[in-house]
Amino acid sequence: MRWLALLPWAALTAHTVANALLLRRPRRAATTTERVAVLLPVRDEAARVGPCLESLLAQRGVENLKIYVLDDGSTDGTADVVRSIAGDKVELLTGEPLPTGWLGKPHACDQLARAAAGATVLSYVDADVVLQPDAIAAAVSEMRKIAADLLSPYPKITGAGRLVQPLLQWSWLTFLPLRAMERSLRPSLTAAGGQWLVIDAAAYRRAGGHAAVRTEILEDIALARAVKRSGGRIALADGSPLATCRMYDSWPELTTGYTKSLWASFGSAPGASAVVAFLLFLYVLPPLAAVALAATGQFAWAGVALTAYGLGVLGRLASAAATGGRAWPDALGHPASVTLFAWLVTRSFHLHHRGALTWRGRPV
Repeated sequence: MRWLALLPWAALTAHTVANALLLRRPRRAATTTERVAVLLPVRDEAARVGPCLESLLAQRGVENLKIYVLDDGSTDGTADVVRSIAGDKVELLTGEPLPTGWLGKPHACDQLARAAAGATVLSYVDADVVLQPDAIAAAVSEMRKIAADLLSPYPKITGAGRLVQPLLQWSWLTFLPLRAMERSLRPSLTAAGGQWLVIDAAAYRRAGGHAAVRTEILEDIALARAVKRSGGRIALADGSPLATCRMYDSWPELTTGYTKSLWASFGSAPGASAVVAFLLFLYVLPPLAAVALAATGQFAWAGVALTAYGLGVLGRLASAAATGGRAWPDALGHPASVTLFAWLVTRSFHLHHRGALTWRGRPV
């Protein structure tokens, strides 16, 4: 009977594996005749924008492609880097002053969408993303094939934070039923990654565009929810063969980035506390309990606890295999990953309560 205690771990790991098998995978070497606008908002990205822009200029399989870059008040020469690489192949926009009631990124994205008024598909890309030459065509073709209005192809995440970054993909593979999410119009059943989004232009306008999410820290998820509220469909895809994203170069940079937005991922501090406690119970307690139980001679229960830990590791392995992540030895450190996540959530709420959160020189 004691093995019945493993049902929660077994069910969640089985769900991760099932989602990994069901995850959309865009077909390589696709082509599209649609008018596609690639939209790149940049703010102080001189050190990163070069590889991103070069990868956009190398896109193939899209007969009608236009690239728009919006320089949102950069002070590090980002616009000069863009001009030196793109010449007249890219439309470089100068960002308007930030209006009252808007956050910086939604405002930049809104300006880009207005500039690309003639496009039928919008593809938002962050400056830390590098695309394969067939990436845009593959993502647009996949979105049309599955009749989605918004497709979020998650890139392969590189850079600092090997323990924390993989939790992005692991979380929705473990807890979000992907096919049900695609069919459901419930905004609460939503996930998206703003590093790279592909959206039907008409659906974007029906949803209110970025004006509808102008105050949202997590504008990517908010936009996906707005699409659902307007009757559209969204989908996630494995974009790891098509794109890489170097989100952070150092642990301090990662800490700042996660801290400024994690508080917005939960409805409230009590809700966040419940989620964190649940994750700590599921994925941090088992290895600690296994050691404590073995030390007191309760070897059967220690085996149960150790198996629970192993099921958590298996879920991380399935997630890594499905999304191009590093499997070994990172999956063995899953309890450490969850512990670091809990600390980041706590820090985020603490600084938000104090009104001390900033990003790129602007208050959050």
